[in-house]
Amino acid sequence: MSSPLEKQMQRIMEEAKNMTEKDKLYMYKGVLYPTIVCKPENFKAIENFEAREDDIMLAAYPKCGFNWMVGMIRKIADIPEKRPPIPPLLEFSNPEKYQFINEAPSPRLLGTHMHPDNIPASIAEKKTKILVVLRNPKDTVVSFFHFTNKNPVLPTAESWDKFFADFMSGEVPWGSYFDHALSWEKRIDNPNIMFVTYEDMKENLIEEIKQIANFFNFTLSEEQVNTIAQESTFTAMKESSKHTHGQMGNVFFRKGEVGDWKNHFSEDQSKEMDARFEKCLAGTKIGARLKYDIYCQ
Repeated sequence: MSSPLEKQMQRIMEEAKNMTEKDKLYMYKGVLYPTIVCKPENFKAIENFEAREDDIMLAAYPKCGFNWMVGMIRKIADIPEKRPPIPPLLEFSNPEKYQFINEAPSPRLLGTHMHPDNIPASIAEKKTKILVVLRNPKDTVVSFFHFTNKNPVLPTAESWDKFFADFMSGEVPWGSYFDHALSWEKRIDNPNIMFVTYEDMKENLIEEIKQIANFFNFTLSEEQVNTIAQESTFTAMKESSKHTHGQMGNVFFRKGEVGDWKNHFSEDQSKEMDARFEKCLAGTKIGARLKYDIYCQ
């Protein structure tokens, strides 16, 4: 039997077949969004979204480990499997889904890829805790490129070089990676916001699980932490995605490697990214967390 997510993805894929590549994206307030899943009326509904203090909020620029973190949080918070397998991303689906969100029991697992300035004001007002997942920009753009070419909701990239240029200019869905990072930098000392990196999760998953559980006030035994870690490796999550994401599992979970950018970047592209990082994020706390010298050189 197909999961609710798989059925939804099947409907979306059918709709995408009838759209031109050009029509798959549209501009809303200066940012590109996928037409099928991020309808304009969604953003108007978001403005009136009522957050709760005990909501679990995840935020990440696309392809920074968001879906990986979703699976991990579900285990940490022990969210029943009978509830939806992924959080209702605030900008996804349609306005009617907010009724479902409003009626959902606590804790609600929510998420967004939106620029932090566009996140509903009620989240800050309620002091809802936000977990922000970061990833080095070189691996992010490579993962985004492959995701674009496998996801029927998004237009197929003309080439790697063209997609890289669009990424650097912010002309990709959800806008500029660097604008997102700089905006989160302004919030880095907020006690209600925790930052984790994709790379740290790959390096020491057990320690990251402990810190995340502590941030959201969940008590876990050593045995529970070890079990969650075993079930939350990228390989394990990719395997389980066959049941939660169906045929889209391999789209959302591709390689999960650190350093895959070396298989795609030209020397000039690497230098261009280095210069942009130096201009935008060098010397910042976000920049330090990304460990650019380790993962992008």
